[in-house]
Amino acid sequence: MTDLSFAVIDVVPESYAVVPNLQVRLRIDETTGAVVHAIALRCQVRIEPKRRRYSDEESAALHDLFGDRARWMETLKPFPWIQTAAMVQGFTARTEVDLVLPCTYDLEVTGTTYLHALRDGEVPLLLLFSGTVFTRGRSGFGVEQIAWDKEARYGMPVQVWRELMDQHFPGGGWLRLDRDNLDGLTRFKAERGLASWDATISALLAEAGQVAR
Repeated sequence: MTDLSFAVIDVVPESYAVVPNLQVRLRIDETTGAVVHAIALRCQVRIEPKRRRYSDEESAALHDLFGDRARWMETLKPFPWIQTAAMVQGFTARTEVDLVLPCTYDLEVTGTTYLHALRDGEVPLLLLFSGTVFTRGRSGFGVEQIAWDKEARYGMPVQVWRELMDQHFPGGGWLRLDRDNLDGLTRFKAERGLASWDATISALLAEAGQVAR
């Protein structure tokens, strides 16, 4: 049986990608001396919001996700962000591989809303691994499943995500607005308890005496 461990070396924006992707440099160690022919690797990336502090400005922007600070002990729960997969080539003892994380600036997505609210510091990530390991067995070929408890934590600088978004959506998002306007729109939506961005725009148009079409 193989014994694998995983560690994140770095997370950077993927260069020259048509769509916004983060690139995770991952180190994999195998400690039993087994020869690994390949790994069909799957990875779920979660965000663990309890692992960092938040300014008052960030707290206000996160109201939609977690409610008032008084309730954060109950509401600040880990949530899934991205799932990805990769084929790892054969190795013995140690190898490094790049995982591609497709990102979006769609504020309907929980992970994007969370990331947009952060001003500095780190994004507390938890990477959960699963998949199939192909090894040299008694008959020449062996197949194993990655143990269920294999994971790695990493604090990704908020600036990495902001740089990625600025490459593809300079100063804005899917709404194509200035970032300050997005922040104001977020506060407006939270203060009025509106359920969607469409409802928020409709409310703003109504207050301006305009009819939404």
